[in-house]
Amino acid sequence: MLYNLLRLFLCEPFIESAALVSPGPLGGAARPRGARWGGGGAMAAAGPERPRSAALALLGPAPGAPSCPHGPALLFVKTNQGEEEGRRFYACSACRDRKDCNFFQWEDEKVSETRLAAREEYNRNHQPFFTHRQNVDRYKNFVLLPLSKRRFCQECQQLLLPAEWEKHSDHQFLCDITNAQLKSPSQLLYPLENKKTNAQYLFADRSCQFLLNLLIDLGFRRVLSVGTPRLHEMIQSKASQEEEFNVRSLLLDIDFRYSQFYTEDEFCHYNMFNHHFFGGEAAREICRKFLCEGNGERVIMVTDPPFGGLVEALASSFKKLMAMWRETEKEDHDNREMPMFWIFPYFFESRILDFFPSFSMMDYQVDYDNHALYKHGKTGRRQSPVRIFTNLTPSMIVLPEEEGYRFCTVCQRYVSSGNQHCEICNSCTSKDGRPWKHCVLCKKCVKPSWFHCNNCNCCTLPKHSCEKTDIGCFVCGKAGHKRSACPSLSRPRTACQPDKKKGQKTRKRVKMGICKRLAMKYAIFSKRKVKNKKKMT
Repeated sequence: MLYNLLRLFLCEPFIESAALVSPGPLGGAARPRGARWGGGGAMAAAGPERPRSAALALLGPAPGAPSCPHGPALLFVKTNQGEEEGRRFYACSACRDRKDCNFFQWEDEKVSETRLAAREEYNRNHQPFFTHRQNVDRYKNFVLLPLSKRRFCQECQQLLLPAEWEKHSDHQFLCDITNAQLKSPSQLLYPLENKKTNAQYLFADRSCQFLLNLLIDLGFRRVLSVGTPRLHEMIQSKASQEEEFNVRSLLLDIDFRYSQFYTEDEFCHYNMFNHHFFGGEAAREICRKFLCEGNGERVIMVTDPPFGGLVEALASSFKKLMAMWRETEKEDHDNREMPMFWIFPYFFESRILDFFPSFSMMDYQVDYDNHALYKHGKTGRRQSPVRIFTNLTPSMIVLPEEEGYRFCTVCQRYVSSGNQHCEICNSCTSKDGRPWKHCVLCKKCVKPSWFHCNNCNCCTLPKHSCEKTDIGCFVCGKAGHKRSACPSLSRPRTACQPDKKKGQKTRKRVKMGICKRLAMKYAIFSKRKVKNKKKMT
């Protein structure tokens, strides 16, 4: 027992013991766990409260970053409260759940050749069995088959050729796959509903048709569909059925299953969290050519990312796609942004505006087929919170009046029926579709269920705790700025080294003190145990 206690405190990092650290992949280093992700899509700390909290902040893509099966990893920094310098590490860009991808590596860690070889083999083994080109050839052979020989394996999510039936004999599969089903793969494939990675909550027909009609009315003829397979397949379906339909679409998505149904010019395997094209430079060139506005065809990007994803990582990738568009030969692209629809919940508005100040939020409620809550027609707090953020002029976005939207002549934009214009704020202030009320003390409109608390000096829910604390900088504790803008972090790295060494010595002394106390407690416990045995005898 004493050996295990000593091992726990001597071998595991202090404070970051088993509560904050979990084993890394392939016998690698320990990985921070239970800390807070910075920015949008915050991940709450797991388990009981720690004696010292830690924050994780995204630093973004780094040159020469190691890779996992989802492409180059992102660089994060883990900072304990009160510390000026955190420790940097690489983690998977796409998966925030270790069950999906457990890649982890400290930035200053020396990785052995054995681990590098094992990692490369691991990445190779987790790549799709067929390449995109092979899937295209398989599709061509599949459509030539008679209807009775067209099968789709539901367990493997794969189109089956007759020679492969025996291998899948014990699987469930669909028979008689029609051409209409092949043109609507999002209804044939099982949605990947992991909200942190794929989050394939597919547009309902109402929202999808509205988006397509809106794009056509605005004059766009090329749609870069980033994570919007339902919109892409609607465009592809109409293009194959109607000769006069002249809208084209390119789907960028991390779900490689769509390569079974689309050619290289229609689909690129893409990770929107690190701007990684799995097809390499060839896929990047396909995207670059698509963004080149030939014959006056205007391009717009429509994206529907996972709501649990980091806004910082998404914004970084979207800016790089905009840069690809700007690099085309058009002279007027230099000082402009590529037109964009970013579909995201309204409560991320402030985070999106931090990275794209030119964006504005529309009142249109986007609904989904396979989401229990994000449905059209619900009222009150049950309405869909998903909105359209765009850098287009708000007055250009015409919302359907038959669904209750109206045009506000003062705000010069369409708003929902419950979004009343506030004369004091001089704006239609509601975000969730309900009429908001103006608070004179807060000098702004708030939700109808909120009231002004004199103790907190702000509007909040009726049932709340008035134990308000001043939230300051995570590093120095002072108010007025956040960790990323802390003046203490601007000091050179070398200046922090003595303090770091001093901190290491302090932690070592604390560890030894704890071990001594544990040893004493164990000795006292053992003596008492011996005395109790003697009394019993």
